[in-house]
Amino acid sequence: MNDIRTITIDLDDTLWEIHPVIRRAEARLHEWLGEYYPRITEMFGPADLKVLRTEVLEEFKEHLHDLTLLRRIVLSRLGEAAGYGDSYVDAAFEVFDEARNDVTLFPGVKSTLRSWRQRYVLIAVTNGNANLEKIGIRELFHDVISAATAGAAKPARPIFDAAVKAGGASARQTLHVGDDPVNDVRGARDAGLRSVWVNRGGDEWPRDYPAPDIEVRHIGELDAHLGQS
Repeated sequence: MNDIRTITIDLDDTLWEIHPVIRRAEARLHEWLGEYYPRITEMFGPADLKVLRTEVLEEFKEHLHDLTLLRRIVLSRLGEAAGYGDSYVDAAFEVFDEARNDVTLFPGVKSTLRSWRQRYVLIAVTNGNANLEKIGIRELFHDVISAATAGAAKPARPIFDAAVKAGGASARQTLHVGDDPVNDVRGARDAGLRSVWVNRGGDEWPRDYPAPDIEVRHIGELDAHLGQS
């Protein structure tokens, strides 16, 4: 790994746990809607929302890489159905977004990223819509590549190509770090990058997939595998 010049890093479930965050954000949004737009929560229960989201995902398949857009469309449909229109969508999304970006970094993440930034170009690469400014770690990255800005989500090659371009080194000199065997590891390998699987749960690697170059429990362990670049 002595020739690594760029490290690209997944966010959700690599730097913080995302599922509890989304649950809290959904609950906060539901509470806010019940207070200010009560007809929405009266008309739409959890099952109804699930059906609506499925319908939106099916109708807007070409935008599956843009989670913000899809959520805003769902909010718009809710408002229109309840007779509020869509003028509330900006405020509603901001309520969700504030809670969605209230994350707890895994131990050692900040110090590891701060150390890496002195030696490598760091590029955040995400299928989600985390706001690193709100989270408070944007200054630790040289750039951020999201599925929405790249026009494609991991494991598709275009998002990795965009990350490699942003990093300024070759794909072979770029190391991608992430928790998902398909989206992160296989996607990176198919795009010519080297790969690290962050296996926090000690899971068994899927036998049908080519193994990652490196497996770690948390990103801090990766230092032992990196040369003095």
